[in-house]
Amino acid sequence: MHEEIIVAGFGGQGVIMAGKLLCVAAMNENKYVSHIPSYGAEMRGGTANCSVVISDKEISSPTVPKPSIAIVMNAPSLAKFEPRVKPGGLLIYNSSLIDQKPKRTDITTVGIKANDISEAEGSLRAANMAAIGKLQALKPEIASLDSVIKALDVVISARNRKHNDTNIKVLKKANS
Repeated sequence: MHEEIIVAGFGGQGVIMAGKLLCVAAMNENKYVSHIPSYGAEMRGGTANCSVVISDKEISSPTVPKPSIAIVMNAPSLAKFEPRVKPGGLLIYNSSLIDQKPKRTDITTVGIKANDISEAEGSLRAANMAAIGKLQALKPEIASLDSVIKALDVVISARNRKHNDTNIKVLKKANS
């Protein structure tokens, strides 16, 4: 197993944290990982993305020019990263905020109403958890749902761990 993943959206949507969560969960299953965050100077509201590589073998390069998986949380990220996904790859998009459907037919595209799921479970800020829950359902070989849930306590700051019960609810709802 070797997956090259891009997670992208606006700053404040938790895309950098989502990538780190995937890495910690996979690392706990003895997989090799790399995580490279990228964000504009604006942070909240600006663009943000991260490159994640998860593999059963040592990783030769942490760069992800042609991801096998892209998770996009807003329309600008869809426009930027849809063309980059490898043929046969997977594109998960936040259909709560993205009105247009992806155009490519040589990749698998899956919409998830990430914001709607998050809000239904009591949070305005857990859409990233919905996207990760959907990815885990579609690609369980990356990391088990249990590993993702356990990684929350490592990745989420101490002051925000009080939200982990909601994060877990959103992960599970999107995973079903």
